[in-house]
Parts: sequence; structure tokens; C-alpha cells
Amino acid sequence: MQTKQQRIKNALWGLFIGDALAMPAHWYYNVKNIPLTFGGPVEKYEAPKHPHVEAFMLGGSYKPDVENANKLGRKYDILHENAKFYDTSYNDFSASGFERDEKGMIAEKDRYHYHHGLNAGENTLNSHLVRVLMRQVIKSGKYDQQNFLDDFIDFLTTPGKNKDPYTEGYIRAWFENYSKGIPAYACAANQRENAGINGLGGLIRSMVLSMLSGDDYKSPGLALEHQNLTHRSENIASSLSVLIPILSQLLKGNNPKKTFKDFTGNIHLPKFAGLELFREYEKHGGMAKVPKDVMFDLHTAYQEEKWDIEKFSDENSEAKVQRKLFSTACYIEHGTPLLLYIAWKNKFDFKTSLLKNVNAGGDNVHRGMVLGLLVGAIAQELPQELVNGLADRDQLEIEIDAFAEIAVGGKAL
Repeated sequence: MQTKQQRIKNALWGLFIGDALAMPAHWYYNVKNIPLTFGGPVEKYEAPKHPHVEAFMLGGSYKPDVENANKLGRKYDILHENAKFYDTSYNDFSASGFERDEKGMIAEKDRYHYHHGLNAGENTLNSHLVRVLMRQVIKSGKYDQQNFLDDFIDFLTTPGKNKDPYTEGYIRAWFENYSKGIPAYACAANQRENAGINGLGGLIRSMVLSMLSGDDYKSPGLALEHQNLTHRSENIASSLSVLIPILSQLLKGNNPKKTFKDFTGNIHLPKFAGLELFREYEKHGGMAKVPKDVMFDLHTAYQEEKWDIEKFSDENSEAKVQRKLFSTACYIEHGTPLLLYIAWKNKFDFKTSLLKNVNAGGDNVHRGMVLGLLVGAIAQELPQELVNGLADRDQLEIEIDAFAEIAVGGKAL
């Protein structure tokens, strides 16, 4: 019988494994492109391939107020050597030399992978921000919000600490606000103004932090307050209200099938299924042209009846669920039930679930981190080739062991 401490360790290993496995296949929406790129489905750690035929990282906007940031003594460069991939207020993207095709899109030969330069088994930026949180807890012996924010800023503004080119939109929005002089605790962008804040990346650190509290009443409050540091999103808060109790029960060793049945029954599925959502975008001439209030309504409209995961799983194939019923994009109202479905459909098997997630494409990296936490907490044993194949395996073991020990000590809050 495993201890809670070991289940916490396995959950954390699952997070980093789920991320590193998915990294090379991140943001392929046409799942046929995954086997075309990798010579078959991804079944092990791989390095990202160039070019990424569906990549749209190049030209992403990052516009901090450089003059004001300099007056305040606040650092604003979070891109460093990867600034060439972005349209920023402190570099000339047009001078980067990337070519465009006849449609005005970045030419295929210049479509750099979101995680260009990472090696097989390496983790993406959001995983490293989990480690920033873990190291803050380990150093202090407890969670401290201000210390975390200081470390968050330092990690992202210090050259050489992050090599991952993909700096998610919430981070860019956060530092744009920071450059304006807004207090660090209030720099998070709002889903009502920025639809991208409703993303799976907003779940991860909050779920990890919730493991520090053994109290089912306190855990959600702790997690939601941390969420608001970087993501002001109703959708993320709603998903955490389901995912944190599930994780808590799994860490206690409770039956996964019963746990999933008990808590997923609180979920309402999105009103607009995966393909329907994109048809709604098309009515406005594309996602970028959807008015903010309409976009908010599209992503916060739900079906009236609550979800029966068992009935849903029996009635729907994986091919139908992925993209047709649930978008594989980052949006929480689709991503949360999709990752829960993947775990359920694959009988909570650790490796099978995570590989199914990888080859589903879309935002499989952030979906994989959350899925990894859940199936890791369930697993009796982890595949050692996946543990040992992580690029930072030895340092991760030190951090995971130390965090888990603090989490069960009851003095971290």
C-alpha cells in the first residue's frame, strides 16, 4: 500500500513526463501530421522537428512599455535570444528575415516549432514554472506568494534560465502589465478581455500547490488565490473546483473510478462542441475578429444537464470525442473533460493515457501535465524508462522528494 507521500511523488513525476512526452507533438491540430512528421505515432521522448507545418508562433505580440519599465527599474525582456520569433516593442520582427508565402503566411521552411531547440526528454516553460514554485516552497519550507512572484520574475527576466521559445500569451500579457507599473500581485490578464487566459496552463501550478494542504476545505482557496496571480479566469476556477477534489481523493488512495464518477458529475459540457465552436468563429471571419463579449459568451455557455462520464465514454469513440465533440485547443471547458475522458477511457493506465494524449495533438503539453498529475497519483509503479529519460531527471528527483516531504509535513501553509 503506497503512502500519500509516494503518491504525491508519482503525481509530480507524471506532470513532468506528460509534458516532455507531448512537447514534440504540441499544437498539431491535424493529427495526421503527427505520424507524417515522426514516422508513426509518438511513443517515446522525441525532439521537436523542423519545420512544424502548423506552427504560428512567429510574430506573436509582446508589447511592454519599455520606457516606463526602465523608469521604474523593472525588467521587461522575457524572450532574450528568442525575441527574434516575436513582434515586440523592442525589436524589429520584420528584420528577422522570415519569408512569407503567396498567402502572406510565414513560409513553411521558416515555421519554427514552438519548442525549437529543446531536446528529447526536456520540459517546456510551464513545467519549469512549476519548478520555480516547488523550489520556492522547498527554500522557505512553506508557500509564500511574494517570494514566488519574485522568483517568477527573476526566472523569466534572467537570460539563460529559460531556453523554451514558446512564451505563452498569459506570460506576455502579465509582463506588459508589469511594465506599466501595476503591482505584481495584480498583473494577471482577465479572460473577459483576453480569451487566451482561459487556457489549460492556468491549472497546473494551482493543482501542485493544492497538494500542500491536507484539508479539502482549504485546498481550493489556496489554489484559486494562486491562480489569480497569473490567470483571472472564471473557466479555470470552475475546472479547479472539480480537479482539485479529484486529485485530493486520489492522493488519499481512493478508488479512481468512484472518484471520477463522484466529481465529474459536477461538470457541464460546453454548449458549443469542438467543430461547432470553430464554425462560430467562421461566422465572424475568423477567431481574431470575434468581439470580446461574444468570445466570452462562446466559452462560458454550457449544456444544462450534468456530465455522466461513464455513459459518455461508452457512447463515444476517441475519434469522435477529439475535435468533433471537444476541441483539442487550450480552452478549459473543452480541455478539462477531454483529459478526464482520456484517463477514464484508458482505465487510468499511466503510459497508455499519456501517449493517447500526445497523439491527440492540440494543446497536449498542458493537458498532459494535468493528466500526468492524475494518472501519476493513481499509478502503483511508474515506467522507469520514462522517469530516467527526463533530461533533468536527477535534479527533478531532488526537488520532487523535497516538495513531497514538505507537503505531508503539514507546516507548509
